[in-house]
Amino acid sequence: METRSLWEHTLTFFPQFLATLTERAPSDSTVAVIGASDGKFVLPLAAAGYRVLAIERDPLALHGGEVVLPGDVSGHVMGLIDRLKLEALHDRVRIVEEDFLQTNADQEKCDAVWTSCSWHYSANHHRPLAEFVTRMQSFVRPGGLFGAEFMMPTEPRHAGIEHYTSPDKLSRHFNDQWHVLLTLRTNEFIERAHVGQLQDHTHRMGLLLAAHAPK
Repeated sequence: METRSLWEHTLTFFPQFLATLTERAPSDSTVAVIGASDGKFVLPLAAAGYRVLAIERDPLALHGGEVVLPGDVSGHVMGLIDRLKLEALHDRVRIVEEDFLQTNADQEKCDAVWTSCSWHYSANHHRPLAEFVTRMQSFVRPGGLFGAEFMMPTEPRHAGIEHYTSPDKLSRHFNDQWHVLLTLRTNEFIERAHVGQLQDHTHRMGLLLAAHAPK
């Protein structure tokens, strides 16, 4: 990629998701990315030949603008729309600029759905985690793939917030129409400063991949 995401250096389990997707779906399949941001995952999927449904409600992530960067410096960042144009990938991506929990975009069933550390944001805490997960599941056609990486508790304040979860707890949201393929978790690690977190900080992350049973 000639352009770079603001989140380029943050840790991710995305390679595990992409490897599983490659095994289970042809390259022209449709993948929904929930919380598409500026395209850290959208662009690699489109470049690999997938058709992408990118759902994102943050105008800055989509259109770019001024942000405060680590080191207390300001800078202009490129949004998803311009990154797709510069990489000549815009014809493979449909952008839905709506709240994921309110959009009707799930009427278009996808071969896979992916989200990265989206439901732990406080803006989503007014809705139960189960609602978020069920909504994601509704995007996946029978035989399709569900993938989510998520924040696990690292501080006492997280104990009362169900959105900071674990692979074991998240697995309970998958009934007999789903087969959990893989769960992973990290130990605590130090994440480098980035937009929104201007100091180095501690994280712990989990992954869950599940397959929707075919009809």
